[in-house]
Amino acid sequence: MLPFGNTDHAPCLTKSANLGIMRRNAHNLPISRHPMKPRSSAAKNKRTARTSPASGKSKRPTKANAGTARRTGSTPAALQALKASDLFRDLEAEALARLASSMTEEQHPVGTVLFDIDSKPDKVYFIKKGSVKIARKTRFGDETVLNTLGVGNVVGELSVVDGHRRSAQVICTDQCTVFALPKKEFDRALHEQSILARNLLKELCNRLRRANDTVVQKLESQREEANSSFARLQKLIEASKNINSTLDLDKLLGRILEAATKSIEADRGTLYLVDDIKRELWSKVLQGENMVEIRLPVGKGLAGYVAETGEVINIPDAYNDPRFNPDVDKKTGYRTHNMLCMPMKNKDGKIIGVFQLLNKKGGVFGREDEQFIDALSAHASVAIENARMAQEMVSNERLSAVGRMASTIIHDIKNPMGTLRVYAQVMKKKSGNEEAAKLADEMIHQVDRFVNMTQEILDFTRGVSSLNIAEVDFAEVMDNVLGFIEKDLTKNNVTLVRETSFKGSVKLDRDKVVRVFYNIASNARDAMPQGGTLRVRTEPSDGFVKVEFIDSGTGMPEEVKKRIFEPFMTYGKKHGTGLGMAIVKKVIDDHKGRIEIDSEMGKGTTIRMLFPAS
Repeated sequence: MLPFGNTDHAPCLTKSANLGIMRRNAHNLPISRHPMKPRSSAAKNKRTARTSPASGKSKRPTKANAGTARRTGSTPAALQALKASDLFRDLEAEALARLASSMTEEQHPVGTVLFDIDSKPDKVYFIKKGSVKIARKTRFGDETVLNTLGVGNVVGELSVVDGHRRSAQVICTDQCTVFALPKKEFDRALHEQSILARNLLKELCNRLRRANDTVVQKLESQREEANSSFARLQKLIEASKNINSTLDLDKLLGRILEAATKSIEADRGTLYLVDDIKRELWSKVLQGENMVEIRLPVGKGLAGYVAETGEVINIPDAYNDPRFNPDVDKKTGYRTHNMLCMPMKNKDGKIIGVFQLLNKKGGVFGREDEQFIDALSAHASVAIENARMAQEMVSNERLSAVGRMASTIIHDIKNPMGTLRVYAQVMKKKSGNEEAAKLADEMIHQVDRFVNMTQEILDFTRGVSSLNIAEVDFAEVMDNVLGFIEKDLTKNNVTLVRETSFKGSVKLDRDKVVRVFYNIASNARDAMPQGGTLRVRTEPSDGFVKVEFIDSGTGMPEEVKKRIFEPFMTYGKKHGTGLGMAIVKKVIDDHKGRIEIDSEMGKGTTIRMLFPAS
């Protein structure tokens, strides 16, 4: 084959030899539209200056600025890479060599954009190493991957074929080595090499099929996701209907928890509500046949942490997570495998409760479960607030009626009671009899007690809360109140057993706490109509003074125990306003204390109070 360019130094051949060589080479030379002209020495030098690495003027990639490029020439590596590609299969050696000499090798890191959408089609890229993705973004900002191409593939050829701007974005998904081929060289090869055009058509057909499969898979995936979303929406609608069908708070909490566990296929769970006043989480759990109220401080444990921070805690493997405390499992015998803790927020974004769900059936809790509980909590918080508002409205209306009645009573009896009190004082002074003096003192005490009780009811109905806090000797207070209570108990065949071991000072409102103890003792007396035993116990307990009233009476059913602190709730009495225990709880809450009740039918009742120690 004759060399291109100047032929002055070609070896001398005979005419016939020259003709034979020319005939043989005619079959191998590429077809050219223009007659070949000898390249001048100046042109040759100009080309050398433009491409020589020593000149420092080699061309850089125009689209992928993060990469590096060098002109390869017709290197064996470039030729080998072209031959390995299905697109360039069966091309003549001269055509491959010409393409290889026109390519620029480029190195690009992960994430490099080879070309962007709507850019000018100036190059075709041949992938030597690594892979790229062809992608477009929807008007919603979602990226759709149309294809992924690896070693031996060409990308960017469509714009060269149809002459339009780029219709997609090409991004390196690996560290990539590519050959950049100018558009005009690729276009010339397509016109001159019918094999290349045929191979390109086959490649486009294959890519179209793969694109069809991708679109179908995408549609199927979207259909499955839509069906799943519709199913979750149906569950949410059913759950919303269920939890909004009652205004009873205890029933409502049970229905919310049932909807949560059933909808995300959890084995069991707990729903805590936040007590803002005491900074505690509380819930009621079933232990055997009884409902037991449990409390824990905000910030303690996983549920407390969620209540404090609002974070979602999703633990796929409980025993391999240091945040999980296995002590509860050891006590109950239950095995926790995975856990989901999520806050319940109201419409203002305030945390009002915490979901703690355990052991998803057949797997672990996922993103869809979190989204469902988040949506459910919005409905649940509204239902809880509605139930509370409804209860408050009913209670306030009844309290208002009682308040009006108490106001009338106080107005009507204040003068007669004042007169009785004065007469009792006069009788005490003039009688000169010790026994009569004691009776007069009792009359004065009962008058004061009656007036104070009526005033306390009036204050409760009006929502008035005031404390006269003073530091008192707790043992002395207990001795005085028990001495007074014992007289009343003895008349009803009830034996008082004192186990008052606490000795120390406590800050409290003496008069109100005395009335609390008297109210509880009176209820215990009424629960033992045939007589019995009332045991009163005091002792220190973790920074509190624990006071227990333990009777041997009839006890109370679970339904009564759950509602004992509600206004107007009475049980086993023919007299009383039903406000006694509500007032008791209000007084203890005002003291930042806590009250608990243990009771079993036929076995008596324990009232447990805890007051902060000084």
